[in-house]
Amino acid sequence: MKNSKCCVVVVFLVLFSLCVSATDPGSLQDFFFVNGLFCKDPKLAVAEDFYLANFNKPGDYAPMGLNPPHTHPRTSEILIILEGTLHVGFVTSNPENKLFTKVLYKGDIFVFPVGLIHFQVNVRKTPAVAIAALSSQNPGVITIANAVFGSKAPIYDDVLAKAFQVDKKVVDYLQSQFWMEN
Repeated sequence: MKNSKCCVVVVFLVLFSLCVSATDPGSLQDFFFVNGLFCKDPKLAVAEDFYLANFNKPGDYAPMGLNPPHTHPRTSEILIILEGTLHVGFVTSNPENKLFTKVLYKGDIFVFPVGLIHFQVNVRKTPAVAIAALSSQNPGVITIANAVFGSKAPIYDDVLAKAFQVDKKVVDYLQSQFWMEN
């Protein structure tokens, strides 16, 4: 009797395991590859591939204001310029590390691919207004400098000095610049 119950349990587990899928529903992929195939040859990609001209919707960055390099690990971002001028850009993932940048004007739209480090900066002395939309209700955000130099338990100087190829004094200085009010 014991053996038959054990066999039933084993058969059930085997059949059940055939139906189970354990994956991340929003797996991170670069814009170059979709399902393992090239979406676009990385050597031919240009900033204009992520740019949509003349959206022309009426419609806030302080003069010379910056949204520092950051990433949304679970979403793409679309940015619509309502007023002013912004310089935007993103960096592809390893090993290419290619920088795509574009100066955007009122009515322009730009797309930041999922998970890639990107930034926006107002390049003028007048305010700029933009709307950002994210493709996830839980996009996450990691501000690169805050994460690396402002972590609550500091990353060892040796690690950061080697990673950024700078002197430990530079790392100490950068880590000292981060506090709650900053």
